[in-house]
Amino acid sequence: MTKQTVLGRVAQLARANINALLDQAEDPRKMLDQLIRDYTANIAEAEQAVATTIGNLRLMEQDHREDVDAAHEWGGKALAASRKADELRAAGAGAEADRFDDLAKVALGRQLRSEKEAETAEPVIAAQTEVVDRLRSGLDRMRDKLTELRAKRDELVARAKTAEAQNRMTDAVKGVDVLDPADELGRFEDKVRREEARALGGQELAASSLDAQFEQLDALGDSAEIEARLAALKAA
Repeated sequence: MTKQTVLGRVAQLARANINALLDQAEDPRKMLDQLIRDYTANIAEAEQAVATTIGNLRLMEQDHREDVDAAHEWGGKALAASRKADELRAAGAGAEADRFDDLAKVALGRQLRSEKEAETAEPVIAAQTEVVDRLRSGLDRMRDKLTELRAKRDELVARAKTAEAQNRMTDAVKGVDVLDPADELGRFEDKVRREEARALGGQELAASSLDAQFEQLDALGDSAEIEARLAALKAA
């Protein structure tokens, strides 16, 4: 994976609008779980790319320091050789002085090459440093987004549980409304009143039957009295 690809994916994921994605999802919780998995995998992948990029940058910086140090070192050697050549020439050793001047030229050539290598590396190091900074910034945003995703997922799960509990309570209340105990009590009271009415009716019926029996007895008594008086008349 190239650095540009990593940067592009980091930027795209970091800019993702979670609320908009939730609005479009058929199952927001499953969508969030999948996003969390995708973010976690992409963060791990991006971290590896960033680590590689940082490693390459540190190697370039190390090479740059070595080139700068080498340039200083060769400059010092060139100065020392030049001074030695001047001393020898002043002492009349021209051939030996020329040899040290040649050494000074070689040292100056090495110094120049090291300086050029250092100068060439500087813009590359600057560009690579910018890439590393952008990758790190993108990783930070992705980590923040991952934290946001997890918080959204936890919030959604909590809301779902609350809604489920409320629905169960609503169903229970509806059940109570359908089977209202007051209605059952009313029906039971009606049944008791019907039993009481039947008992009263039975009592009245029994009382009327007893009255009829006494009336029959009275009628029998009258008939006996009449027979007795009739017999008394005949005996006179």
